[in-house]
Amino acid sequence: MARIGVEDTLGNIKQYLESQGHQVVAMNEANIQNCDCCVISGQDQNMVGMSDVVTKAPVINADGMTAAEVLEAVNRNITQ
Repeated sequence: MARIGVEDTLGNIKQYLESQGHQVVAMNEANIQNCDCCVISGQDQNMVGMSDVVTKAPVINADGMTAAEVLEAVNRNITQ
């Protein structure tokens, strides 16, 4: 099970990823370093007020994507 950080504004994607077996956590400074992947809304490139936070995890911009497309991108990125 992958640990996915999801922006608070993406509630539908959070629920979908959880229903597909992923562990979903809020994206904040305490969690972001332990995530396998991060999903952002794309509305604000400064993720949750943390413009200087660096993560080695892949970051997926969910803007314009369905929940299923985000899941596909998450699965593709965590299996690389």
